[in-house]
Amino acid sequence: MSRIRRHIAAALLLAACTTGPAHAVASFDEVKRDFKPSETLVLDRNGELLQRLRTDKAVRRGQWVALPDVSPALRTALVLSEDKRFYEHSGVDWRAVSAAAWGNLWNTKTRGASTISMQLAGLLDEDWRAGAGGRSITQKVGQTVSAQILEARWRKDQILEAYLNLVPFRGEMVGIDALSRTLFGKAAHGLDEREAAIAAALVRAPNAKAAQVSQRACGVLKVMQAPAKVDCEGLDLFAAAALQRKAFDASEGVAPHLARRLVAAQAGNAPGRVNAPWALASTLRAPLQRFAVQTLTQQLRELRGRHVEDGAIVVLDNATGEVLAWVGSSGELSDAAEVDGVTALRQPGSTLKPFLYAQAIAEKRITAASLLEDSSSQIQTSGGLYIPQNYDRQFKGLVSARTALGASLNVPAVRTLVMVSPDAFHKQLKAVGLPLKESGDYYGYSLALGSSEVSLLSLTNAYRTLANGGRYSAPSLAKNPKPVFKPALDPRAAFIATDIMADPLARARTFGTDSVLATRFWTAVKTGTSKDMRDNWAMGFSQRYTVGVWVGNASGAPMWDVSGTSGAAPIWAALMNYLHKTERSRAPTPPAGLVQSRTQFGNQGGTPLEAARSEWFIQGTEQAMFAANSSTGDFGPAKASRSGKKATTEPDAPPRITAPASGTIIALDPDIPPKHQRISFSAEGRGTRWLIDGKEFARGPQAQWLPWPGRHVVQLVDAGGKVADEIRFEVRGAGVHEAKAAAGAKAPVLK
Repeated sequence: MSRIRRHIAAALLLAACTTGPAHAVASFDEVKRDFKPSETLVLDRNGELLQRLRTDKAVRRGQWVALPDVSPALRTALVLSEDKRFYEHSGVDWRAVSAAAWGNLWNTKTRGASTISMQLAGLLDEDWRAGAGGRSITQKVGQTVSAQILEARWRKDQILEAYLNLVPFRGEMVGIDALSRTLFGKAAHGLDEREAAIAAALVRAPNAKAAQVSQRACGVLKVMQAPAKVDCEGLDLFAAAALQRKAFDASEGVAPHLARRLVAAQAGNAPGRVNAPWALASTLRAPLQRFAVQTLTQQLRELRGRHVEDGAIVVLDNATGEVLAWVGSSGELSDAAEVDGVTALRQPGSTLKPFLYAQAIAEKRITAASLLEDSSSQIQTSGGLYIPQNYDRQFKGLVSARTALGASLNVPAVRTLVMVSPDAFHKQLKAVGLPLKESGDYYGYSLALGSSEVSLLSLTNAYRTLANGGRYSAPSLAKNPKPVFKPALDPRAAFIATDIMADPLARARTFGTDSVLATRFWTAVKTGTSKDMRDNWAMGFSQRYTVGVWVGNASGAPMWDVSGTSGAAPIWAALMNYLHKTERSRAPTPPAGLVQSRTQFGNQGGTPLEAARSEWFIQGTEQAMFAANSSTGDFGPAKASRSGKKATTEPDAPPRITAPASGTIIALDPDIPPKHQRISFSAEGRGTRWLIDGKEFARGPQAQWLPWPGRHVVQLVDAGGKVADEIRFEVRGAGVHEAKAAAGAKAPVLK
């Protein structure tokens, strides 16, 4: 035996002398630093895991696992199986080498002489890796020399730790973390003796069949325990089940869309890496992100019967612009879960109105108390007549700009855009960070009603601009303690628009005073719904946070019977309440150049148009009285009867219906709760009664009716009981249909 050792030693010395620098071995710290998992970890601002995303499709490597985090059973099984004298030798197990040499001499099968250190040397240096025909003599000698150098420079625990993280186990799986998560669905520290025995068996035969693996594992168990105590019954079934598992999802966590965005930006100006290997830091708050995902999922489950399956959420820090929550989709509820609703382009509906009114106020075209006429209007454009409508075709006459914005009336918004001009409004929207693709002239006056397309992220940040008094800075996914702000909107106008959005009385005509939009702390909020009820938004902010929510369908399909307060708004309110469980929110301080003045409104029919109040004005625009002759003007035609002539008041004139016109189609406004919508009827004549579908519902020249979908007949009956006039109209509402089972039934049936 001593003779064999002398020959081997001479060979090793010769190899060491001839190869020299080729045997340079990296340090343990260098190997650990250069380790590349097949996945990237995205962490929140405090280092908590948000998402695990696979980025290397060639192999499946988990994270580097420190030796203390590997179960003692696995460490024992691996050492006993691969190198039982690991803690005794200095890289080469001479007893095993001698046994192997004698075995080869006498053609006797032996275990082999490759130690863990020698195997690690082969993993670290491609020159020593076995080819299709095994290792050559030179490779074996080089591997042996490298193992001895490793032993001289590394500690035993470092060698074992590196080996566990670099050794191939089965198929594409490399390292103990990938093996543990894939085959056993747990971390490496949780492996028991049976699982450890299977792992050790796979090192020797990575691609063996289940029966062979279980047989080897049984042998490992007998080495670990007294053979008489080992029961291998059922081990074959357990091994077969483990080897069939392919779980170890390519991505798991609560922020998949953000993770993909950060990984894609990694090569460019991405947020910096943190100390953990292959981990990316983000600005998100993990508890808030989990709550946002849970809240969105819960709300969409409640809306599932109304044909709503997608949603997205963004939460921004007002001061820094840092993204605190980013929910791109509803996940398993969606048929397009990969689409990121935070960056997808959608029509914003009424959510652009605050910027329009703020611009008009800044240009001193209107004040918050100026009267705008909510009536039928025809505006001449280069493409013909533009006729804006409220969804329910119900007009409210003269209203203040505060009421028009708070109640989200469409016609006053279009009248305001006529004053400002689409091109100027387009420039204003770009200034607050909404990168519209087309020009203002392309959108025309429909831009007031949100006919453009914007992303949830850019729209939420535009509202953050309002929260910051008209100052704009870009949102950030990296910690940004000193954002660069630039003026984007007159701070005085931004304050007034914010004050209107925070005013529950301004919203009362549409939403009531106790809607979901009313919070116990200061907030400003606006809802919006796009054409055909395809997109529903809730945008708003508190003193510290801006929250944006979108719900709809990634496919663009319309929702059914979803209003401004039943779609996105409950999610917005839940997030605001979560953020302010322990934090206060105070109203902003008015900037210089504003005055608060008492103002009154003129009468209409003996009743004040609006209640007297204290109103905010840009200094120099304050006014004590606002009446019809002090309003901003009427851009539409005069009110007329159905014949096109002025309404007459002659006492002998026969009763007749003056509004609405026969054949009118009325669409229920998705931004207004159904119980707050009414259709107004007006008539000429005395002693009249109103019948709808043969049933009396009002008396007198004016009437209001709570609409329900379907085709209806309204009759005006004179004092003698005869039908004096009659109109027919239709009420439409998304997702609402007449019952067809019973003839003549008018009650709505919700899909």
